[in-house]
Amino acid sequence: MSLERWIRLIAGTFIIVSVALSYFHSRLWLWFTLFVGVNLFQSALTRWCLMEDILRKLGVGQGAAHTSSAAGPACGCS
Repeated sequence: MSLERWIRLIAGTFIIVSVALSYFHSRLWLWFTLFVGVNLFQSALTRWCLMEDILRKLGVGQGAAHTSSAAGPACGCS
């Protein structure tokens, strides 16, 4: 799995878990959801992501082959 897909998986998991915790435990968990959203926003603007740096240091995504999207998406969707 590519590094970008790992980041999306982790961010999505953080959001789902924090929303569930805010529903079942305390609404203060919504601050964590906001934190994840702000980090996604700033990484889109600055092209720097702390989670990407952490995953690279852990060796995630180094063995995955990066495929070109010149022939279209690999999933078959348009």
